[in-house]
Amino acid sequence: MMEPQEYESFVASYDRPRAQALRVNPLKSTDSDGQKNVLNQAFSLEPVPWSENGYYYEPGETPGKHPYHEAGVYYIQEPSAMAPVTFMDAAPGEKILDLCAAPGGKTTQIAAAMQGRGILVANEPNPNRAKILALNIERLGISNAIVVSAMPDALSEIFQGYFDRILVDAPCSGEGMFRKNEEAETEWSPENVEMCAERQEGILREAVKMLAPGGRIVYSTCTFAPAEDEAQISRFLKKNPDFSCRKVDASFGMEYGRKEWAGEEPAEGVENSIRLWPHKMRGEGHYLAVLDREGDLSRNPVRVSANGLLVGVPSKDLKLFREFEEETLNPGVLPEGVFHLFGDQLYLAPKDSPAFTRLKVLRPGLHLGTIKKNRFEPGHALALYLKEGDVKRTACLTADSQEAMGFIGGQTLQDTGTGKGWCLVTVDGFSLGWGKSDGRIIKNHYPKGLRIYT
Repeated sequence: MMEPQEYESFVASYDRPRAQALRVNPLKSTDSDGQKNVLNQAFSLEPVPWSENGYYYEPGETPGKHPYHEAGVYYIQEPSAMAPVTFMDAAPGEKILDLCAAPGGKTTQIAAAMQGRGILVANEPNPNRAKILALNIERLGISNAIVVSAMPDALSEIFQGYFDRILVDAPCSGEGMFRKNEEAETEWSPENVEMCAERQEGILREAVKMLAPGGRIVYSTCTFAPAEDEAQISRFLKKNPDFSCRKVDASFGMEYGRKEWAGEEPAEGVENSIRLWPHKMRGEGHYLAVLDREGDLSRNPVRVSANGLLVGVPSKDLKLFREFEEETLNPGVLPEGVFHLFGDQLYLAPKDSPAFTRLKVLRPGLHLGTIKKNRFEPGHALALYLKEGDVKRTACLTADSQEAMGFIGGQTLQDTGTGKGWCLVTVDGFSLGWGKSDGRIIKNHYPKGLRIYT
């Protein structure tokens, strides 16, 4: 139990305004210092100490209504929610699973660490939430993510021992989000806590099946409930003796887990888990545990799913795309990968991607565009992946201009020397979408479903 004085401080923290933050997306620029300088001119930013790219912004600022948001320059994310991925130590070239991924904050944070290399499987069982996940991955210009919608036990049949790292940001009773989300408070009950704990245990059971020897699971919740936190990790460690809970640095107001909250005969190591309290740091309530499996990843570097490898489309099917590529893109700007057709939709899946048999796939990599009868029409995701120097024609806008939000709202632009053909519309150097010029007018190809009318 908390001491009375600490409990009073905990309760008093809910009278303070909640901290708001964004996480800069390093995939959008090759000049990270320049990118942050541009953002500092737009907002009053202060670093979130436990996240390399995280920044608090001031009350009253509205980064969600800024053109940079639509360009994927950052992701608005609760500051405590940035902590679990920090402890994943994700690296380029790895195979990583975000098992409960929507709406995509932690997925996009993992993708930033992977730098476009490796395979990132982002799973969300709820189909509607999975669509939101796919849109956020697209907005941030991520090329190596495969978005799927499946229950964990269905995934584990295909991906046994496949992943280097797995994030289990488990659905929970949400006690840590009461200040942020009033609905979480009204839905709380002791019965819901027990139901969540049982569901989390099942999710972890399937995650273990998908992790390679020597791999890492990071488990996290946004609740204070011991049944879903220390007690959950204690049960996990007892059932999986080849795992240990790694002790990581609990800095910046974080504190270690409370062994006495783990029930009778708690497992060794549960005290190494991490709690984030709203009265000790600028963020909401969170819990995380870093679970390392015995073994050596380097001894089994080549892992193939039960589906085998994805086979690419014949080169003849890429003729129209190659014509567009030669006319519009500079050489060598696309990542290495496997070209794949979903009907008339062309995707570039990550290198060594698993085949998609028995998987409900919403986004099999980077969406390049649509192959029509006699032409190729580039997709919005491709525009957001590209950088200003990747294309032969650009139309450059500034964030403080009427044209920037006008373009997001579907308005045409005047051609001031762009030249005929497809052009990348940018805002302060960040890609925003496609336009097509006839030499006088740049026709707007911003997706109608994403337009914001001001």
